[in-house]
Amino acid sequence: MPTEVSAVERAMSGYEQEVHKVAAKTEAQVQPTYAEMKAIADKVFAMPYDEAVEGVLPFYPYDGMDKFEDKPAEMGGPKEHSASMPRRERPATIANSALDFVNNTPLIRVDRLRAALKLPEKIELLTKCEMYNAGGSVKDRIAMRMIEEAEASGQIKPGDVLIEPTSGNTGCGLCMAAAIKGYKVIITMPLKMSGEKLNMMKGLGAEIYRTPTEAGWRDTNSHIALAIRLQKAIPCAHVLDQYKNMGNPMAHYDWTGDEIVEQCGGKLDYMVVSAGTGGTITGIAKKLKEKIPGVQIIGVDPQGSILAVPDNLNDEDRLKAYAVEGIGYDFIPSVLDRSVADKWVKTKDAESFKMARTIIKREGIMCGGSCGSAMVGAVKAIEQLGITEGRVCVLLADSTRNYMSKFLDDAWMEKSGFPLDTF
Repeated sequence: MPTEVSAVERAMSGYEQEVHKVAAKTEAQVQPTYAEMKAIADKVFAMPYDEAVEGVLPFYPYDGMDKFEDKPAEMGGPKEHSASMPRRERPATIANSALDFVNNTPLIRVDRLRAALKLPEKIELLTKCEMYNAGGSVKDRIAMRMIEEAEASGQIKPGDVLIEPTSGNTGCGLCMAAAIKGYKVIITMPLKMSGEKLNMMKGLGAEIYRTPTEAGWRDTNSHIALAIRLQKAIPCAHVLDQYKNMGNPMAHYDWTGDEIVEQCGGKLDYMVVSAGTGGTITGIAKKLKEKIPGVQIIGVDPQGSILAVPDNLNDEDRLKAYAVEGIGYDFIPSVLDRSVADKWVKTKDAESFKMARTIIKREGIMCGGSCGSAMVGAVKAIEQLGITEGRVCVLLADSTRNYMSKFLDDAWMEKSGFPLDTF
């Protein structure tokens, strides 16, 4: 009797065959000029997907880290991670490039915000401020890590084309690193993402292609599908793929997590992190739980997304559009281990933007909209768990720079039906 093959195994088989084809094609072809790359990309983007012409799109079967075999021992897998990269210290004198200012972000106590939110006085509220990375977000860490690991393994070399589907922050970090290191970059990004992100990446030299916001990840019109199509068509093109690249959570396991442990002196009761690809919460949580026994991890997921556990938390407005950028998904990325969170909290757009504007007003920390989500998640967890004392750290993922025309703009807020008041 033949052995039954699961749908995931069939998808994996097709995916791996296509990867081998792309690898063989890349080895056999010469790096395109920028003009050649753009001409091919423009043509692919202008043409609706045609399976008869382009073949079946090999979507990777993302299904969370628990079903992802290609993970290192640090993430619960069978082997050590291939690249061990110690954290570089920020130079105190002359730096060699902007990349010297990725990592080593500050931890800031926010007593004014704690008081404004009327949280118990014995709670010490801290924020890990990732907007102080050179490119303005936590994603600078994974962009640098994924590129440098790919360089070390020989997968990529300067002059190659890097293609990345992104909500924007990984794209900005990737474009910054690529500009310094000498790579061509193509970014595929849903239309809902801010114009500030688009213009920043264009300024860094990337070509940007926008896809319908409503397209699900396996839709042939999605930003993920477009990245696959472009990689198949362009010589020497690579999708590093933040959704399954172990350099993503490992950057936070080796770097961000260690920083938090050092800055807190090993004393932390609760760590609150929002989830997008999930690499941030996964890497940080695994390191903190190794180094600080008893620490609890709070995962934050926007309403409309399906990342929270248990799944019934996601029922309200399941898979409906939401305005907060950079967090939440309609699939479970392979770099996300949802079990690392001791509790998941859901947040809504209006409260997230109100909180982000409050953080800016009360603390002068120029944060993005998802930072408001993370802080709302912290407040909800404090209330739901009955926390009256202890040290709570909230990761603030990015900067206001990306949203000047959105939640920081009163006219946009009013047009979108969001309140202008703060806490």
